[in-house]
Amino acid sequence: MAQTQTTLEVTGMSCNGCEATVIEAVEALDGVASATANHEADEVRVEYDGTTVDESTLAETIENAGYEPAA
Repeated sequence: MAQTQTTLEVTGMSCNGCEATVIEAVEALDGVASATANHEADEVRVEYDGTTVDESTLAETIENAGYEPAA
């Protein structure tokens, strides 16, 4: 199955611990292959199966982890 890759702008991350929190939350979703976060660039990159998860689910998960995805 083809993987989709996206980069989401996320504010509120201020350290490596914040990055780890976001990565852990996103990677817990079914269909997510991998995630990386960079608090200095305010971004999260996610590789996922586009049929199981979508960008709105990713954004909601990040928000539930305590961070603010860009609209």
